[in-house]
Amino acid sequence: MTVPLLFELSSPGRVGCRLPELDVPEAMLPESLLRDQLPLPELTEREVVQHFTLLSQLNYSVDTGFYPLGSCTMKYNPKMHEEVARYRGFAQIHPWQDESTVQGALRLMYELQEQLAEITGLPAISLQPVAGAHGELTGMLIIRAFHLERGEEGRNVVLVPDSAHGTNPATAAMCGYEVVTVPSDERGNIDVQELDRVADETVAGLMLTNPNTLGLFDEHILEVADILHRVGGLIYCDGANMNALLGIAKPGDLGTDVLHLNLHKTFSTPHGGGGPGGGGTAVTEDLRPFLPVPMVASRRTIGTEGESAEYYLDYERPLSIGPVSGFYGNFGVMVKAYAYLRSLGQDGLREVSENAVLNANYLLHGLKGYYDLPYDRPCLHECVFSGKAQAKLGVHTIDIAKRLIDLGFHPPTVYFPLIVDEALMIEPTETESLETLDSFVAAMRQIAEEAKTEPEQVRGAPRTTPVGRLDEVAAARKPDLKWQG
Repeated sequence: MTVPLLFELSSPGRVGCRLPELDVPEAMLPESLLRDQLPLPELTEREVVQHFTLLSQLNYSVDTGFYPLGSCTMKYNPKMHEEVARYRGFAQIHPWQDESTVQGALRLMYELQEQLAEITGLPAISLQPVAGAHGELTGMLIIRAFHLERGEEGRNVVLVPDSAHGTNPATAAMCGYEVVTVPSDERGNIDVQELDRVADETVAGLMLTNPNTLGLFDEHILEVADILHRVGGLIYCDGANMNALLGIAKPGDLGTDVLHLNLHKTFSTPHGGGGPGGGGTAVTEDLRPFLPVPMVASRRTIGTEGESAEYYLDYERPLSIGPVSGFYGNFGVMVKAYAYLRSLGQDGLREVSENAVLNANYLLHGLKGYYDLPYDRPCLHECVFSGKAQAKLGVHTIDIAKRLIDLGFHPPTVYFPLIVDEALMIEPTETESLETLDSFVAAMRQIAEEAKTEPEQVRGAPRTTPVGRLDEVAAARKPDLKWQG
């Protein structure tokens, strides 16, 4: 189906609305507001509605299908939490209001901090960062401030495993650190011998993703933390994959000093579409003084009706790294996270992770033997395959991804992690049914068979979309961002 552009549908003289009669004195607009060179399309209301409705029907979304993007946790989120975030008392407040008028919002933020601290095993948390990478940057700035406060200016190296998220080395570099890559061993863990060799007094910290981008829990995590702490370094853990650990393991108990959380991945805000996000950053007690200012705090007050709690923003933090956003985070995301935690409870959170891990291992076993498995051991929230066997037949991972579109599925993440050739990174999450997983396994098996018997069928995909195979390199380097008649 090809949907014409609005400009192509335009016909002079058509209108989609009638403006009311002028009820103020007529005046000329300033020249700076006139846009004579902007040929807006002229259409009826029906044409506009029809156009955007047709476009919406071409969209693939988590509400309409399976989204197995590994490393991204594209899961279905309950609409109830969206409704709660739209409550008037939440949606219509303003960050410049007096604290006395937003006690409910501050209480929610304070209690969310406390709940996330319990989940992570890290006692102090800031909800101010507005995205995962933003929380990551906040965490590394805290590590930097901690070492500088101790007079350790010589710590200028950050270690990053080759199985970490791609933002980790970029964040370390933005904070002024030299990045040293640590390889993985044959089981997908950090190579502890190599880690021990490079860890010295110049190291500020290790940026660890656990479970890592191979979908594997590091079997030597306690030893890894001991090596870093022995030389005075800190452990930063990328918490984007907390979907695998909720209610089962606390990063703080595993030696983590700093952790960011993706509220928009793990805690019920739809992920994708450019936001909004939430990158809450949790730290140990030693690092609490360096958290961004202000912090949401509580104090007990005595009134005519007895003792009560008063919530406020604490700016008296002399060692703080300072504010990291103009206002205090994305509040709507916090509301949804709070509703998610309160609705599930402790047992429900554990069940989330248990089902996410079960679903990923179900796919692992369902596709094992059809695609190469570079690390043949149980995974956590996601599994990583390789299309090397299909590549030998002339069918590459990108072809497998495009063929999945024809079979009704959004492709998984491809060509990442970089340490796996022809990588296929699949995360089913906890919200997909057994029937959906079986259908996905059947489609992937069909493609593996087609690679042997009908390779052109796979290489020519997709055939059922409005456009065929695009030149992705040209689209990235020479994007066409405007319509030209």
